[in-house]
Amino acid sequence: MKIIEFNIQGFRSLKDITWRPGDLNLIIGPNGSGKSNLLKALEMISISARGRLNEQVIREGGMEPLVWDGQVASQVGFLLLTSSRGALHDPGQNLAYQLQMTRLGGSSAYRVEHEVLAAYNQVGQGEKPSSLVILERTPSSAVVYDDKQKGLIAPPETVPQDETLLSEAAGPYTANRLIASYQKELSNWAVYHQFQTHRESVIRQPAISRTERLIAPDGNNLIQVLHTLYTSDRNFKRDVNLAMDAVFGKDFEELTFPPDVDQRVQLKLAWRSLKRLQTTADLSDGTLRFLYLIAILANPVPPALVAIDEPELGLHPSMLPVIAEYARDASRRTQLIIATHSAEFLDAFNEFVPTVTVAKWVDGQTYLNIPSGEDLSYWLQDYTLGKLFRSGELEDLG
Repeated sequence: MKIIEFNIQGFRSLKDITWRPGDLNLIIGPNGSGKSNLLKALEMISISARGRLNEQVIREGGMEPLVWDGQVASQVGFLLLTSSRGALHDPGQNLAYQLQMTRLGGSSAYRVEHEVLAAYNQVGQGEKPSSLVILERTPSSAVVYDDKQKGLIAPPETVPQDETLLSEAAGPYTANRLIASYQKELSNWAVYHQFQTHRESVIRQPAISRTERLIAPDGNNLIQVLHTLYTSDRNFKRDVNLAMDAVFGKDFEELTFPPDVDQRVQLKLAWRSLKRLQTTADLSDGTLRFLYLIAILANPVPPALVAIDEPELGLHPSMLPVIAEYARDASRRTQLIIATHSAEFLDAFNEFVPTVTVAKWVDGQTYLNIPSGEDLSYWLQDYTLGKLFRSGELEDLG
């Protein structure tokens, strides 16, 4: 599943934007321009598909900080258009998902005002698209359509007003296989904001041994994921070793995972110049963060969408070209979105031209613009992305 178009209304600084991403996307702009809000919107959609929308709203402090301009707006709306690929989908058929939340008075509470999942076919110029409603929900009704377009009506009181019908209808006995498939892909989106590496952080401690293949949003399961993939997937192990070699040279030997007490496992690094293995408690913040990013980008089976906020934080400049190279490779397996304001990181993409989105803050709201490929190609004949960013020309192109 790949995002074709994402429309956001009334969410934080995103009053009314329409965004059309590519496979590898770099979101640039100064601090406070709203880059992170785009990632938070993607995260909100994904969390709502898991049935944890209310938890997320509470975590964010209620509806007031979520709606545009606090007291002014009362609704948040998302419209997601995605391509549909795989055995469950017909060739040329795309999916549209709309979710609208209404704030209840001046409180922190809300209800799902409108929700629709529909399939529509791509058509030629001048033709009308044909659409097929899969589920639809209003405050007074909730309908799920089975594979034969028979509507199954749920009593309104059985569907929580603050959770999505998509999350409720995607159980093992769902009437429509497409609902379960779509909900699973959406809920598996991975959005990464922060990774804690302070001295008492979880990542510096032995971890409970269990099989995990996807880095959690907070990164606290990094040891488990590295243990699972590094010891079972030769290609993943090779990619991690190559990345470490590129930054640390031939002194790096390998990752090891010796057992600890109480069914826990440790992560240690073996160096050719040292007899003693180095534990995560001894590693620098930058080394841990580098391993975290490589584990995300080298994942052999990533979710349909991966978004990373400011990956350059805490990294030595020599690490940025490696991250850029692994990002290019990852975008062949997933739709990748990276928010950054690092000119050095932009320079690391060299001749490769990703989809660049420029975020600007104007009159209290964020605007997102994508410079045309022709404009970028013209400027990149003489400049790098980083030089264009430093000069301000890249923002002007947006």
